Formats: sequence, C-alpha cells, structure tokens
Amino acid sequence: MSARRRSVFTSRLVNTTTDGGQPRVLDDVRRAILLGDEPPGTAIPIDEVAAFFGVSAIPVRESLKILIGEGLVEHTPHVGYRVAKLSFVEFRELYDVRQALESSALRGAVAAATAADDERVAQVHRSLHRAIDLGDERAYHAESRRFHMALIAPSGMHRLLHMYESAWNITEPARPMSRVSDSGRSVFYDDHDRMVAAFLARDADALVAESDEHYAHLRDAIALFAADPDVFRS
Repeated sequence: MSARRRSVFTSRLVNTTTDGGQPRVLDDVRRAILLGDEPPGTAIPIDEVAAFFGVSAIPVRESLKILIGEGLVEHTPHVGYRVAKLSFVEFRELYDVRQALESSALRGAVAAATAADDERVAQVHRSLHRAIDLGDERAYHAESRRFHMALIAPSGMHRLLHMYESAWNITEPARPMSRVSDSGRSVFYDDHDRMVAAFLARDADALVAESDEHYAHLRDAIALFAADPDVFRS
C-alpha cells in the first residue's frame, strides 16, 4: 500500500518486527498510542493495519480487543475502532486515581528505599532536567513518567504499581504535558525538585504533601484545555 493511500493511523505506525520474526501487532499499536502518535479519536482501520504488518485481520482484531480492555481503544458497532477519547471528567478521575495510588506507594517507597534507589531517582531527575533544557517535548513527556515511577518503584507494591501504570496509560494518548505552557511547566519543575529532596531525606509526610501539591498543579493545568474537542469527548 502506498504512503499516499495509507490512513492517518498506519502512516504513524512503526513495525518493530525483525527479519523472520512474528509481527508484534499488539506491542507496536500500543506503543504508537502511548507515545501520543495516534491522538484520541483517531480511526483504526483493521484492514490497513493488517496490510501494514502483513497479517490477516484476526490478530489485529485480537490486539484491539486487548487494548479495549486496557482503556486505550474504543469500539462503536457499525462504525469501527478508534483511539479512546475520554471526557474531561473521566480524565480528572484518572488523575485522582493516580494521586491516591501514588500517595500510598510513596510511603512504602520511603520505608524501603536504598542508596541504589536514591541514585536511580537522582539520575532520572537529571534526565528530566536535560529534556527541559533541550526543549525536547517527547523526551520530557517520557522522563516525567519515568520520574514518578522511580519514586514509587522501591515500594515493591507490584499490584499497586500495575494499577498506577494502567491509569497513567489511559491518559497518555492526549499527551497532556505537551499542552501546558512554559510557565505551567516551571511549576512542575519546582514540584519535582522538592519531591526529590523529601525522598532523599526519607520524609514520607513531606513527600506525600509535595505529591498532593503537584497533583493540584496538574489539575489546574489540564483545566485550561478542558473544552478542547481535540483532547476530550464532549
């Protein structure tokens, strides 16, 4: 299929299959959605996706069913599949879920953290600042996620961490941080600095308080584009 005739969705897909390997339809479609390459509401034409990967429609349908279960894809009978589009209220609810899970995990992380965890947090924090200094929006988006995960990973609360990642994943297609102003992001940078300081000091109360303040700032930031139809379902 020529690039001219390819859909918007397949034009942004990347096939990571190596020579002789089985197409990684599920992984590659999920990756494209989580990177924000496929914005909310983007149609997913099964036949074209199948042709792109050189497979039948069956593995594509099976992959999309899994992604529906993960909250990344939605299906409308007689219409087709699309990248899931949340309402603003639903989006806000997921931030509430993330905050609750993160608060619990942060206390466990502080209690269990080691010197190796300190170095990991510091390293990710430096990478986040480097993305900021370079003005690399995609890197900033990825490093922000890595930063939060580095803070809570020492908790060892694997089921909670899985739920946290799942909630984060559902908000990823909208790439909310790419829509925040520079002044808004500067507030987040300060939040992150204070969160690192509290983590290294093993001050769980201060860390949770800083995390709660950070989520308040996040809510204020996303409220500014609550009515944007390119981001949220009305």
